[in-house]
Amino acid sequence: MDGEELTAQETALYDRQIRVWGADAQRRLSKSHILVSGLSGTSVEFCKNIVLAGVGSLTLMDDRSVTEDALQANFLIPALESEYGGRSLAELCCESLKDFNPMVRVSVVKGDLAQFDVEFFDKFDAVVVSGCAYNTKKAVNEKCRKRSKRVAFYAVECRGSCGEIFVDLQNHSYVQKKSNAAAECILNYPSLEEAIMIPWKGLPRKVTKLYFALRVIEKFELFKERNPGEVSISDLSDVLKLSKELCEAQSLSESHIPVALLERLLAAGSREYPPVCAILGGILGQEVIKALSGKGDPLKNFFYFDTADGKGVIEDISNQSANSADGKAVRVDVANISEC
Repeated sequence: MDGEELTAQETALYDRQIRVWGADAQRRLSKSHILVSGLSGTSVEFCKNIVLAGVGSLTLMDDRSVTEDALQANFLIPALESEYGGRSLAELCCESLKDFNPMVRVSVVKGDLAQFDVEFFDKFDAVVVSGCAYNTKKAVNEKCRKRSKRVAFYAVECRGSCGEIFVDLQNHSYVQKKSNAAAECILNYPSLEEAIMIPWKGLPRKVTKLYFALRVIEKFELFKERNPGEVSISDLSDVLKLSKELCEAQSLSESHIPVALLERLLAAGSREYPPVCAILGGILGQEVIKALSGKGDPLKNFFYFDTADGKGVIEDISNQSANSADGKAVRVDVANISEC
C-alpha cells in the first residue's frame, strides 16, 4: 500500500489537505479501508468526515429500518419516507455518502458483525462500532487484535447530552514533531476488556465521573439483556442499587457517580443530540486520520464530552496510568453547546 502513488485526480482533489498533512499522509489515507457498524448520528458524522477526507473505501453495516430516533440525528436519511423503499439504514446512508465524494468507494455488508469470523477483518485498516452491546464490542475488538496486520478499533456512543469514544491502536508508531525536529514515538494500547477490567480504586483521582456512570449503565444493560439505550428514568432505582454495589465492590466512594448524571443518561435513552454527534464525529474523524496517516499525537484511549461543561476530556485508562496520583487526563475546551 505504501508504494502506491496518488493519481493526478486525487492530487488535484485533495490539494488543500495535502498542504496541511503532506502527500504521504494523504496517500496512506487514500489507500485505507474502513468498516463502520451501527449508523448512529455520531457514526454518520464520522462517515461524512472521513469520506470528504478521501479514505480509499468505506463499508457500512446496519440492517435496521428507519426509526423516529434515527431521523432526529441521522442527516443521511432521505427526508421523504417514499424514498426508503424498504431499504436498511446502511443502504440509505450508502447512497447519500456517495454524493459527498465520488472517488471514495462506499458499500454495504449485511449481517451481524459479532458473527463474522476473524478473517473478515483482514480487509480493513480501521473498524468503528456504534450502538453495540459491550459483549459485541469486546468480541470485535479481540478479533481485530488477532490479525497479523494492525487493525485499529474504535467504539463511539452518544447518550443524549453525553458521549464516549474508545480507541485501541494496539502498538502504534507515529511521527511527533517538536520545534524543528521529528521523532518516532510508540504507544501501547490495552484492549477494551483490559481497560474496563482495571480496578476503579487504582485509577487516577481526577478521572471523569462520566467514565464510571457509563460503566454502570453498560453493566445494567448487560445484566438485563438490553440493547444500548434501552433504558429509561423508570430504571433509576435499580441502576442506583447497582451503582452502590459496584462502588462498594471497587472500594470507591459513591460520590464518583452522581445521581443527577445517571438520571440524565437514563432519561436520554437511545436519543442523541445532533450537536454532540457533530463534536464526537469530528473528534473521531481526526483520530482515525491520525492513525491511518501515522502523523499527529493520537489520543489514548478514552474521550468524553458532556454539555454540562462543554469540555472534551481525554482519559488514559490503562495499566500505565493506574495507581498514578493524578493521572494523565488532558482537558480541552472543544465547544460550548449548552444553549443548543
